[in-house]
Amino acid sequence: MSFVHLHTHSHYSLLDGLSKIDELIGLAKKYNMNALALTDHGVMYGVVEFYQKAKKAGIKPIIGVEGYVAKNGHLNKRPKIDERPYHLILLAKNNQGYQNLMKLTTIAHLEGYYYKPRIDHDLLEQYHEGIIASSACLAGEISRNILNNDYNGAREAALRYERIFGKGNFYLEVQYHPTIPEQQIVNEKIYELSRELGIGVIATNDSHYPNPEDAFAQDVLMCIAMKKTLDDTDRMSYVGEDLSLRPPQAMKDTFKDHPEVIENTLKIAEQCNVEIEFGKIQLPHFLVPDGKTPQEYLREWCEKGIVQRYGSPHPSETISKRLGYELSVIEKTGYASYFLIVADFINWAKDNGIVVGPGRGSAAGSLVAYLTKITDIDPIKYNLLFERFLNPERISMPDIDTDFTDTRRDEVLKYVSERYGKDHVAQIITFGTMASRASIRDVGRAMGLPYNFCDKVAKMVPMAMDLDEAIRVVPEFKEVLADPQGKKLLDTARRVEGCVRHASTHACGVVITKDETDKYAPRQKGTNKDEEIMTQYEMHAIEDLGILKMDFLGLTNLTIIENTLEILKKAKGIDFNMSSIPLDDKITYELLQRGETTGVFQLESSGMKRYLKMLKPTEFEDIIAMVSLYRPGPMEFIPDYIDGKHKRRKITYIDPKLKPILEKTYGIAVYQEQIMEIARQLAGFSYGEADVLRKAV
Repeated sequence: MSFVHLHTHSHYSLLDGLSKIDELIGLAKKYNMNALALTDHGVMYGVVEFYQKAKKAGIKPIIGVEGYVAKNGHLNKRPKIDERPYHLILLAKNNQGYQNLMKLTTIAHLEGYYYKPRIDHDLLEQYHEGIIASSACLAGEISRNILNNDYNGAREAALRYERIFGKGNFYLEVQYHPTIPEQQIVNEKIYELSRELGIGVIATNDSHYPNPEDAFAQDVLMCIAMKKTLDDTDRMSYVGEDLSLRPPQAMKDTFKDHPEVIENTLKIAEQCNVEIEFGKIQLPHFLVPDGKTPQEYLREWCEKGIVQRYGSPHPSETISKRLGYELSVIEKTGYASYFLIVADFINWAKDNGIVVGPGRGSAAGSLVAYLTKITDIDPIKYNLLFERFLNPERISMPDIDTDFTDTRRDEVLKYVSERYGKDHVAQIITFGTMASRASIRDVGRAMGLPYNFCDKVAKMVPMAMDLDEAIRVVPEFKEVLADPQGKKLLDTARRVEGCVRHASTHACGVVITKDETDKYAPRQKGTNKDEEIMTQYEMHAIEDLGILKMDFLGLTNLTIIENTLEILKKAKGIDFNMSSIPLDDKITYELLQRGETTGVFQLESSGMKRYLKMLKPTEFEDIIAMVSLYRPGPMEFIPDYIDGKHKRRKITYIDPKLKPILEKTYGIAVYQEQIMEIARQLAGFSYGEADVLRKAV
């Protein structure tokens, strides 16, 4: 087994909690390792992906964090006194330990952050259960005391950590760095402490990159992170040290005089058994009136919605049948609380004068969403299918994207936080990675190469193409590779491509958790505003964990609409609701027919204006079709659609069953719902099966 200490708090490393995980696990398999530990610096980025991929590869994933321990308490933040915390390795022994690691990491960021996210001895006392700790590298408390010639201080620190974590749950640590004289001094005293105190010793390896030949790329990456060049002499560098993932046999050979330090790592591997549960939906509690279930309350809300939307408590047979079907699927899937949660904050926003988007995506196909005012689009009128949103044959978490005015989105988030608790709501982290062109420019800058040369090489890479593919398909790269400097530039850029460059707050992703968020994911402060809190797990990990994720998107367009409504009210005394605007206004269609759509979302491009003049739209369905067709691929059918509307083209169907499906769009399959209906009518698919086909298409 090998421990991997990955230094990534400032994204200095080729091996961080997100970069090169596949390569790391591939090497572990190559070395026949049966366990691998991931201990990031102060963060738990990439834990879920690492856990899933290691398990799949048949390697036991050991989850950890390299914590920063404040000398004088995590709340003290005095210049030049509290700036250099000690390092300490913390590994999750079991699920309780995993929970405590997430809690400690969150506290370190939200309360203890001072240059680095910090914890202290008191916090370790409080959250030590289920954790195995080791004394870390030369920056650990015991190592620093040894280097300060304070053996008694090192001894007291070792005894304190053993008392905190319990006998057998704390280990002293030795490493192999032959070019660092201090390491040998520390190692000798560590063995002495072990003999005196009876505390076990483990051998670990400080790994910053997968393979020994990655040392140069690692050095370049550090230059990029610190805005230095390779020629700068006053910079951090690990050149000369092998900080790759060392094979188990190399570790055994290095510590052959102390075989117990290798055996102890295997003991830890056997003790660490964390089981993370995936796929189980964790919906928050929604408080409903006494004596009612969420399903019953949702039905009541829908029945009120029928009166508000259709003007009568007695709906048509079509509406009644559709509502009964949707509610039965929602009951079967257990998502009543989900609808209630979304309906609650959307209706709160509307009641407080915040303009909310009318709904988009598959949620527009839900009658329940329409009746509870989650959406303002009647799915019956527009023949939208519920199965696109919630498929009873392939149950997955529903996903309703909600749009608010960008200046008041924070008000909705604040309401949700107060409704469910600040510890239950967080935004989602997202990670920016080094793209192909950027990696060439950044590496070239660090290597001190001329900007014009690097820029020219970067522009050879086609947009949205990775470097490996670009080098393979673009002939001009042969000339670059023929030059030694050009080859070194490209080889290094290929190694750093995809590495994490920065973390930021996702534009719209928000989680609402059943229990405190720290039970599912560690948190840290957001990057946009001081009061923002975000998870340390990114969107896909959040979904895999079954946490309720929602998109709260702030749109400038809605802010413009809100401001316009306010101006009309103040200046003209006109007060109306956006949802009451008619969709058959003749003057509006005349404006669209003239192509006067500058500033109109999705209708303002020169190509769209040209097609609108040709189409001469007369009904809202024309606008829907044009927006759907005006994109790569289906764009070629726009002339056919226009000719069909103006009866300049004879409309034919290869099968009579297609006529009722495609008649409204003049024989052209424009919408995903039409694809599903075609599969039903011609192939006998169920709606659920048709939805699977739709996704494949």
